[in-house]
Amino acid sequence: MGGVPVKHHTKSKVRRRRSHLALKPARLFVCKNCNSPSLPHRICPNCGFYKGKVVKKPKLKVKK
Repeated sequence: MGGVPVKHHTKSKVRRRRSHLALKPARLFVCKNCNSPSLPHRICPNCGFYKGKVVKKPKLKVKK
């Protein structure tokens, strides 16, 4: 048993249910230390600061 819907769902009913599944744009914040964009509540990928403290040393990109 199962697999076959008992009642038909209209397009509008399905679309209303799925209206919350749309992707929202990512909010970017500016790092207070280096002014580069970063995601909220995350370590700055550029300088390694979080809430005014050095949390992680940034990886230096070496050009060959």
